[in-house]
Amino acid sequence: MRTLKCNDLISTFEILLTSEAGDKLSIQKNVSFHAGKATGTVIHIRPEILKQSIDGIGSSFTEASAFVLAHLEPEKRHELIHAIFGTNGANFTLTRTHIGACDFSVEGRYSCADVAGDSSLQHFSIAADKNGFDPVRYPGIKDPNYGLLAMIKEAQAIKAAQPDEELRIISSAWTAPAWMKDIEDWYIPGSIENNWHGTGGVLKPEHYTTYADYLVKYLQAYRDEGVNIWGLTPVNEPCGNNGQWESMHFTPESQRYFVKEHLGPKLQTSGCGDVKLLVFDQNRDEMEEWADTLFSDHETAQYTYGLAVHWYSSTVDVYENIFNKIHDKFPEQRIIHTEGCIDDLGKDAPVGISDPLRFKESGWFDNDAFWWNEHATDWAYTASWPGVDPGDHPIYAPVHRYARDIIVCLNNWVSGWIDWNMVLDSRGGPNHVGNFCGAPIMIETETGKIHYTPVFHILTQFSRTIRPGDRVVDVETVYDHLNSTDFYACATINPDNILSVQVLNTTKNPILYSLQIGSHVAEIEIVANSLQTIRVQL
Repeated sequence: MRTLKCNDLISTFEILLTSEAGDKLSIQKNVSFHAGKATGTVIHIRPEILKQSIDGIGSSFTEASAFVLAHLEPEKRHELIHAIFGTNGANFTLTRTHIGACDFSVEGRYSCADVAGDSSLQHFSIAADKNGFDPVRYPGIKDPNYGLLAMIKEAQAIKAAQPDEELRIISSAWTAPAWMKDIEDWYIPGSIENNWHGTGGVLKPEHYTTYADYLVKYLQAYRDEGVNIWGLTPVNEPCGNNGQWESMHFTPESQRYFVKEHLGPKLQTSGCGDVKLLVFDQNRDEMEEWADTLFSDHETAQYTYGLAVHWYSSTVDVYENIFNKIHDKFPEQRIIHTEGCIDDLGKDAPVGISDPLRFKESGWFDNDAFWWNEHATDWAYTASWPGVDPGDHPIYAPVHRYARDIIVCLNNWVSGWIDWNMVLDSRGGPNHVGNFCGAPIMIETETGKIHYTPVFHILTQFSRTIRPGDRVVDVETVYDHLNSTDFYACATINPDNILSVQVLNTTKNPILYSLQIGSHVAEIEIVANSLQTIRVQL
């Protein structure tokens, strides 16, 4: 990378802005740099200090998303998929999907091998992903042949038409088939009365090999359909979800054994050795223990690409100190955020849980104000039950949570960031257990009205300016009179020496700051409540 000299003249060639005021990747006036040393509020960029390469940014394919999209006329649906994956749209590159049922399945309780006792998996099938939705059973369906795999293939076709573009999909099973587990069921629910003590069960010892074969057969079946899965996790949320929906438990030790003795070797011998194996796949508060247990074992670590994490343990703590500790100990292992969303939209609080500040008056659908301001809470109510610290789950602005998390994650060794459902209906579903959530795009299925939420535009701005293969560069922020929660910044550089600086203003006032790149500085203003991207050719 070229080193800037004092007499080099540089200027921005593009400044993009998405704001509460209504900007959506709006192009702003360029600014010039001059030699000098900045004071006051400053973003210091050190492009010579290169950090991790980027794996991508994107969202997830779910059966619920396909179901909602099947309510659109094919032409309108294709236009929307272009808005997600096309060059002129969000151009997402890193995605996720589920193996078998998940909470965002329409009816749930299925797998790819539901014939009990079929240890040889002769009846294995991905028919559930290939099937569409019966319009007699589901009135309003416009395209009965459109299912999960069709959605993935439609996105893949858009990527295939774009030079040098790859659709990277990480697949996660929420559970093994029920008959492989000790509970011989999909999940056993808990409740607030028993401190949420439900379970998803664990693999029977005799089915460790069977389950490894099951995951490999899934990869091969998708490959036969022309879809190469890029990454895989052994299971979603191995620490459990209190038996609220499909799940299966591992401990760090049992997952280490499963990867080392079964799944890792099976991937290598089955022709799937190119698939990136990510372990854990749950909340960040437990990620250090899992990383230590799996990556310290070299026989296990030889099979792994890195650690998959979710954000649900806190809305205020990104756990950047733990990211740094994991990277320092295991620098060859990647960290990818594989799931995050505004969860439990529209879900009433359980009996005994306070619910004072929900955004009930005007709702979140087709209402950008909800997304830009402090109206959301984890689980759609205040975290007031025993064992949960309400300080970790305050009311928050959805846009701020997304943009702040991505910026802080990239500054602290996370190489990829994936949102949960790409598309949901206006309530935040369908979801077979009532776990309604927010999505970047929400559609009123009765009318076909589409709401591209502010979160979609924020993700689009990140995705279009931070691409796979780009490198994160070192950034230091001097806040001057600001609070550290007012102002966030990160930066990446691409192979063409284009530097992209992402700046988030969470306040209701414009902020004037100096952008220092090497020995050059520019004075820039970022408007209130906005994400700004400054792009500079070095």
